[in-house]
Amino acid sequence: MSENNNIKLPFFGIPKLYPYIKIYMPKIIFMIALGVLSSLADSIFPIFNRYAIDNFVGKKTLEGLTVFVVLYVIVLVLQVIDNFICTYICGQIELFVDRDLRNAAFNHLQTLSFAYFNQNNVGYIHARVMSDTGKIGVMVSWRMMDIIWQGAYIICVLVMMLALNFKLAMYVIVLVPLAVVLVMYFQKKLIVLNRNIREINSTITSNFNEGITGAKAIKTLVVEDKIQKDFEDDTEKMRSTSVHATHYSAFFTSAITMMSSVALALVLWRGGIITIDGVIQIGTLSVFLSYALGLMEPIQNVIITFSELIAVQVNIERLTRLLETESDVADTPEVIEKYGDTFNPRKENWEPLHGDVEFKDVTFKYPDGDEYVLTDFNLVVPQGTNVAIVGETGAGKSTLVNLVCRFFKPTKGKVLIDGRDAAERSQLWLHSNIGYVLQTPHLFSGTVRENLKYGKPDATDEEIWNALSLVSAKDIVKRMDKQLDSDVGEDGDMLSTGEKQLLSFARAILADPKILVLDEATASIDTVTEKAIQDAIETVTKERTSFVIAHRLSTVVNADIILVVQDGKIIERGTHKELMALKGYYHELFTRQFDESSIDTAFST
Repeated sequence: MSENNNIKLPFFGIPKLYPYIKIYMPKIIFMIALGVLSSLADSIFPIFNRYAIDNFVGKKTLEGLTVFVVLYVIVLVLQVIDNFICTYICGQIELFVDRDLRNAAFNHLQTLSFAYFNQNNVGYIHARVMSDTGKIGVMVSWRMMDIIWQGAYIICVLVMMLALNFKLAMYVIVLVPLAVVLVMYFQKKLIVLNRNIREINSTITSNFNEGITGAKAIKTLVVEDKIQKDFEDDTEKMRSTSVHATHYSAFFTSAITMMSSVALALVLWRGGIITIDGVIQIGTLSVFLSYALGLMEPIQNVIITFSELIAVQVNIERLTRLLETESDVADTPEVIEKYGDTFNPRKENWEPLHGDVEFKDVTFKYPDGDEYVLTDFNLVVPQGTNVAIVGETGAGKSTLVNLVCRFFKPTKGKVLIDGRDAAERSQLWLHSNIGYVLQTPHLFSGTVRENLKYGKPDATDEEIWNALSLVSAKDIVKRMDKQLDSDVGEDGDMLSTGEKQLLSFARAILADPKILVLDEATASIDTVTEKAIQDAIETVTKERTSFVIAHRLSTVVNADIILVVQDGKIIERGTHKELMALKGYYHELFTRQFDESSIDTAFST
């Protein structure tokens, strides 16, 4: 998904963030007040120096030195305390805002339908939840603090210079607009160059990862020279762009240093003259010298920080776009009032689910699709019916299951569960009664027991072992070092794909679902285990409504009804015997698979 890097939000997007930061407004206001006090203290210290020069050095006396030192130390201690508290509060605000935005984004993602995840890749979503929230947290705290402190310091210094000597102050102030123009010019150039550097760096990282993870393909295709040349071209581009940015940065730093030197020279020249003439004292001249040297850097920092705030608008817009995205499959307010939502279910109002499913005049196309995959489709699936959905890879076999599970909603028509429109009851109620075994199994980091308890949090070990036994996974777990307490690794990477599939199947069975969905659940299992799984499926699907998406047609010959899918549309339906007698597409698929299976068997013997 493309991003707009020129987004401009009013007040740096703060109004959009206000609902998430309003709870911290007292801390933010206190932080601002402390920042102003700290900048005031910084601007006062040269005044102390002026007093010391004029009264102690100039008059060659120590009278009043004790009071002076006490006042100086008090201001210094107060500033240290101020800075400590301000830093602590800034850190708190950053971490709290970051945490709250991440929680809000992650929780909102749980409410979105599959359509959102189909249209946005993992990297895009990950960046919204992790990277954008972090940058916003920094903006609300440290960058805001920088603006307040630097801005207040500039104002205090300008006011004090004007109060001390208007004419001498104008020699310094006249340079401020020129300094602003220089900073803005170089900063604009540097922003563009640094953005290009980040993009090139992303390309280098991607190519590096591809070169490592795709090492086998690279060697078998004998394309090492091409991969190396592409990588060298990218790194050379990175070097060239970085050098260009370094040149601008060097000019930038030199220009600001020159402006400070010019300001200092003007103060020395004009200030020296009027000091000799007795218009001002030498202590006042020292104040102007301090201000002239210290004024340009805050101006530079303010403009740079403003540029960063403008850049963060992109992050704010992307995050708020996510938070404001409405799911195309959502419970109505009436349903939420009665049944609760995903995070606050009202299970006392949940009716028992029996398992009758009916498609009533269903017309459907995917939100990101152009063609209808179902048109006025009708199908009655009584409780306990075993429905098989078959077709070639990519034919669109998951459409019906997605509608039953309310991962998508019908474009027209209704899907009835136990005679009522599924939209009239909560998604969580429905999902809690569906056991879904994916073609690509997913296990969470943790132990075998923890993974299976996702299916039933209060399951006993006896129930877990029974579920494992039912899907022929008991011996697998028994062989593990710690059995149920064995760690499966990240995404189950310590297990084979087949073992992960068996555990995910046991997890679904443990939940005792009224509707069971098997999405090519035996695709990753060897033929011996597949036979055991088929026996288990026949056992667990009794008394349950089941939808079995299958590529191996031999696994669905006993289904009550078989739906044949081609190019996203259901072209045949019936029992295995009826479809074979029809001599249509199903007959062709089955015969082809049978012949291929016979050939494989012959070669394996």
